[in-house]
Amino acid sequence: MRINLVCIGKTDDREIQALLKYYQTRLPKHWNFEMTEIADVKNAKNLTPDLIKKEEAKLFLNQIENSDFVILLDENGKHFTSREFALKIESWMNSSVKKIAVLIGGAYGFAEEITERANEKISLSKMTFTHQMIRLFFMEQLYRADQILQGKPYHND
Repeated sequence: MRINLVCIGKTDDREIQALLKYYQTRLPKHWNFEMTEIADVKNAKNLTPDLIKKEEAKLFLNQIENSDFVILLDENGKHFTSREFALKIESWMNSSVKKIAVLIGGAYGFAEEITERANEKISLSKMTFTHQMIRLFFMEQLYRADQILQGKPYHND
């Protein structure tokens, strides 16, 4: 299985970059994790939020394949405990999902074409976080899920 975290914009903060690298090196090799950072939409200051979402949708669609299982990290998505999320990953592995594309949208969320393309929507919190921080939170939850699935003591209930 491959997991590709696809994000709008780059992470310039060195501390966040270091933490992302920290978790990325700890993820299991068989997940073939990668993070794809897409450049921000050009001239966004001159565009409406709907136009920005449409432009971001084009960029996302260039990064995903028809066979990808697409997950949106979205405030309106389903909430999971860490154990439930681990079991969800295990179910994807057991159902022979080959590639998961996890999308983190821009400041205005996702365009309708991306929402329609998604197989699932997940929310990491009811709170709002920066797009850089949500990358870190998601990667930590991936690592936590792996530790739970392995029965390691990283996670405490």
